[in-house]
Amino acid sequence: MDKLSGVIITLNEERNIERCLSSLVGIVDEVIVLDSFSTDHTEKICQQFDFVRFEKRNWEGYSKSKNYANSLATHPYIFSIDADEAVSEELKFALLSEKEKGFSGIYVINRKTNYCGTWIHHSGWYPDLKVRVFPKDNTKWIGEFVHEELEFTSPQKETLLQGDLHHYSYYDYHDHRSRADKYSILTAQKMFAKGKKVSFLKPYLSALGRFVSMYVIKLGFLDGHAGWKIATISAQSNILKYNELRRLHKENA
Repeated sequence: MDKLSGVIITLNEERNIERCLSSLVGIVDEVIVLDSFSTDHTEKICQQFDFVRFEKRNWEGYSKSKNYANSLATHPYIFSIDADEAVSEELKFALLSEKEKGFSGIYVINRKTNYCGTWIHHSGWYPDLKVRVFPKDNTKWIGEFVHEELEFTSPQKETLLQGDLHHYSYYDYHDHRSRADKYSILTAQKMFAKGKKVSFLKPYLSALGRFVSMYVIKLGFLDGHAGWKIATISAQSNILKYNELRRLHKENA
């Protein structure tokens, strides 16, 4: 049987971290928690689990922080999980089955989002496939601003695991809007660094396209009021993203 290291990065995750760690009991052999100096009870909660190694380090961005955390893992395979996620029973069974056989290649997991108390089955949010189990060696996270992704030095066989990774994303609409706007600004910075420009109408045409895509084409209306809010906030944040990109170009002209 192979051994598996869980890796989590945290900042003020007292609302989520106990649920996440509890779901990992019996699956992983250790958990590396890399914390950016939380001011809540995140550390205290983590210390209640004897398989957790809690480390503190100044925030360096998603990719650098995750790569450093991965370097602390002592086992050959890593399960990268966010503090606001938890392993479902079906996924736990699938992970243990692969662990018993011996890991090989990389493993894709389907993430299912709980949005303000509602499970989302459409809106472009489900299925949401993520590579989350992978070899420690010859693997790294890349991406300077946002939406980090894994890079492998050689081709890897992909295996889709059965079961969902439950994602407890947003507890209220204000939280969604706030974080969506944060990511929009980071994305605008990424686009600016690549020299991308945008026309005056682009923010609004893009927002309209995003809303129609999520609410109509991707059946967001079947998610009820939650689907409407997801599509609306996504459209609004799209406007912010492109307006921020236009502002950066004006400011640096």
